[in-house]
Amino acid sequence: MEKRAITDRKALRKSGEAVLLTLPMMLLIGLGFLVPLIWIGRISFQPVIEGSTLLEGFTFDSYAQFFGDPFYRSAALRSIQLAVTVTILALLVTYPIALFLHRTESRWRSVLVVITIAPLLVSAVVRTYGWMVILGDAGWVNSVLRMLDLPTLRLFNNYTGTVIGLTEIMMPYMALGLIAGFNRIDPTLEEAAASLGATPMRRFLRVTLPLSLPGVGLGCLLSFVLTMSAFVTPSLLGGGRVFVVATEIYNQAIAVLNWPLAAAMSVVTLVFFVVVLVFYNRISRRWEVL
Repeated sequence: MEKRAITDRKALRKSGEAVLLTLPMMLLIGLGFLVPLIWIGRISFQPVIEGSTLLEGFTFDSYAQFFGDPFYRSAALRSIQLAVTVTILALLVTYPIALFLHRTESRWRSVLVVITIAPLLVSAVVRTYGWMVILGDAGWVNSVLRMLDLPTLRLFNNYTGTVIGLTEIMMPYMALGLIAGFNRIDPTLEEAAASLGATPMRRFLRVTLPLSLPGVGLGCLLSFVLTMSAFVTPSLLGGGRVFVVATEIYNQAIAVLNWPLAAAMSVVTLVFFVVVLVFYNRISRRWEVL
């Protein structure tokens, strides 16, 4: 009994130390995330009159305006469409790169991994301006097409340019998820499949691809959520013609000064992200069982 009491006291002391160590982080999260979130949620239910004056009270008018106006509904659907498109393209482009980094035995493998995720060290604003130089009417792509006497392409100030820019910006995030997933694959499983006579394609389809699904899910989750909340790239490469939820939140909060509507759109987007996370959690558990 005495030995058990000593063990309990040690466990209690360790729990107290853990609480003290995490207390600054919890306070920082509370002040920097939870308090503003509660404040935004409160504003979303406040009535507003012309002139952007907030009134005391409780109303669902902002949510009714968001769900009832076809423009805001189309912006929400376009955001989801954009996020799905960018996620799929980023996966298709990044998967072969991550698979190569997983299988290569080169001594430069670490350097190649760093190069793959190095764009994360550059701001998305800078990278978006870079794509403006490449995709503009007088950009590199159209300059090459003119040199070849081919018709030029409209790749700037539209949906296509936004998809291209966001896909490149999301590729390092997708690579992080895929590389983490590939590193969990036991290489002896592929060797066992090869020893049983499986062709390279069959080994990929029956062993590598299924076992890499957790990494695929993580990469897709990062790309989808970050694309849904992207503001700079749709604003610059879309040229004010690609209306998504993030740009409309900015317009309502800064240009129109309709803070309740902007807060309501933010809350709906946050709830949507929570639903996506719950769905991802359930899917990832099934993959862990497989």
